[in-house]
Amino acid sequence: MSLYQPLSLINGQWVGASSGATFDVINPATGAIVEKVADLSADDCKAAIDAAEAAFPKWAALTAKERATILRRWFNLITEHTEALAELITEEMGKPLAEARGEVAYGASFVDWFAEEGRRIYGDVIAPHMADKRILAIKQPVGVVAAITPWNFPLAMITRKVSPALAAGCTVVIKPSEDTPLTALAVCELANQAGMPAGVINCVTGMDAPAIGQVLTGDSRVRKVTFTGSTQVGKILYRQCADSVKKLSLELGGNAPFIVFDDADLDAAVDGAMLCKFRNAGQTCVCANRILVQSGIHDRFVEAFSARVKAMKVADGKTEGSEIGPLINADGKAKVEQHVEDALAKGATAVCGGSPHDAGPLFYSPTVLVGVTKDMRMASEETFGPVAPIYRFDREEEAIALANDTQYGLAAYFYTEDLSRTFRVYEALDYGIIGVNTGIISTEVAPFGGVKESGLGREGGPHGIEEFLETKYGCIGIKL
Repeated sequence: MSLYQPLSLINGQWVGASSGATFDVINPATGAIVEKVADLSADDCKAAIDAAEAAFPKWAALTAKERATILRRWFNLITEHTEALAELITEEMGKPLAEARGEVAYGASFVDWFAEEGRRIYGDVIAPHMADKRILAIKQPVGVVAAITPWNFPLAMITRKVSPALAAGCTVVIKPSEDTPLTALAVCELANQAGMPAGVINCVTGMDAPAIGQVLTGDSRVRKVTFTGSTQVGKILYRQCADSVKKLSLELGGNAPFIVFDDADLDAAVDGAMLCKFRNAGQTCVCANRILVQSGIHDRFVEAFSARVKAMKVADGKTEGSEIGPLINADGKAKVEQHVEDALAKGATAVCGGSPHDAGPLFYSPTVLVGVTKDMRMASEETFGPVAPIYRFDREEEAIALANDTQYGLAAYFYTEDLSRTFRVYEALDYGIIGVNTGIISTEVAPFGGVKESGLGREGGPHGIEEFLETKYGCIGIKL
């Protein structure tokens, strides 16, 4: 059986657009058409909501253990198909195959975690306010959930949202990015093979994302929307959800600072910066977007870091040893070019890179810029590419002020060997996620999410399942 169908999944069936329309999925490394996928209209997507609504009562009525059994089978199937899924991720969005394998493992970990976490949804017995009353608080699934997911982690961003929803007893409608629908469809096919009842998971593909988004946010039967993507689109969805007062989780843009203090372990800081900046060619919301280095260690850090960056292998993600794949599309590459050109024009210097790479039309050379200042575009906008801008600072207070000088607040990182500084800076940084002496912070067991214009809610850990539950209070009168 094929790992996926180039069709949408609605009520357990693979269906095409009512118009018969399709769209092309393009390999960004080669420009080749990977597949033609069903291009559903907004009206077509209403059938997915119908299916999710119809399936909800029976799915919610299952015991947590029964739901966990299906989720565990899903986890096992994802793990068994790691290589095929990784190849599919690389083919449709370009990340190196080694990173794609890591994404499959990361994505599967959420299914594993929430299969168990669903069995720990506890209520409360509350001390009553009157002798003839008893007070209970129970937690129940919110209902139908719409999950709108991005292209940069086409598997993990689905499982991070869908697994807690399913474990809580919700049913879901997934709208994957039009750039990377195939991974979503493959994961849904594995859910079918795991025995997921018809209508519990639905996946709609289509190019008209705004119209489909309006259907998902405008339908009162959808009680929860969870979205990962740009802050601009997140604000639109926020407004659209207001009319029906839906529960909402938003994981939006970032402008992550990566601070290296004079007392840092230099080698560890360089290692962390490499992982944090260049994973997925810099196309992640938690990538280091601004590297702030204290004056006493600045020159040594730049020298060591630049040497590592110059040695990186840029190639199609399927090439052995590839470390930097292509950018997702022409718009993504254009933004990177504009940010670098703006910085160079305003006085920055390229230590390495600074131009497109000859590996293909959508490749950009890993770049290190020094002399970057806060009046440059990349200081306030998310570059989303393999560009490492380095800022110099003198005092701890200056670094904190620079780091917090943004409307975003998703992830921040810093390196220091001073325990007192660790707590001062950790508490002072206005971000939802802080990495201290590490450049990798994502895990299924911890709450992932931002503050300010980086979003609402948390994904992962025990906090993640709470986003898909409602608390119901019962006041019970008794006879004494």
